[in-house]
Amino acid sequence: MLQPSPFGTVAERVAVLNRRYDKHGATAVLEHALRDADCGRVALVSSFGAESVVLLHMVSVIDRTTPVLFIDTEMLFPETLTYQNDLADHLGLEDVRRIHASRTMIAASDPQGDLHKTNPDACCAKRKTEPLEHALAPFDAWITGRKRFQAQSRAALDFFENEAEIRIKINPLAHWAREDVQDYITNNRLPRHPLVARGYPSIGCAPCTSPVAADEDPRAGRWRGQDKEECGIHFVDGKIIRRNVA
Repeated sequence: MLQPSPFGTVAERVAVLNRRYDKHGATAVLEHALRDADCGRVALVSSFGAESVVLLHMVSVIDRTTPVLFIDTEMLFPETLTYQNDLADHLGLEDVRRIHASRTMIAASDPQGDLHKTNPDACCAKRKTEPLEHALAPFDAWITGRKRFQAQSRAALDFFENEAEIRIKINPLAHWAREDVQDYITNNRLPRHPLVARGYPSIGCAPCTSPVAADEDPRAGRWRGQDKEECGIHFVDGKIIRRNVA
């Protein structure tokens, strides 16, 4: 595994990487990121959700030994767990790591499993954000599937981001449109998450995800009716991003 460049802060390396790969396409950005010393040790974080198969397939083609971190909040749809196992086998991924919160922590903070009803931010923090932060500790950068079209808060998303001077976030699909995602899945004959056909274009934990009507925003089913847009993994200026969802 390549070691990170000894020169420059995270912010300085992010600026260099964005200039270096500004004109590259998604696959080229991902391929270079997995080998560029300025990125260092890289993992892919995947929810194995509705669009996750795109990056998982790219990684399987470029380097199937790339660590893949899958956060099992223990509140996921059964279909997601089955899809995760089947897709990892189908793509030949060699280092999928299932991440979850410690039993002790869950027993202390959410013993009844209903924290999401009263404090969804705390639930996400305990079951998702904190376990992921621990799992990412050995890595210098991580790959995300975020795209500019997904939300106004992501409208200016770059290929490379500075995550609080801790590590680099890599967003190979930042410039893709929704149609690009679907075309890639179709053209490569990739298996889709079974809930997509049942009206779930964006899939998270079962208690906080609902079907979406044809005329709604694809993420309208996430934390429906709440002033919440992100689980807490992704921040802007150190703050969880929110929006009003009808």
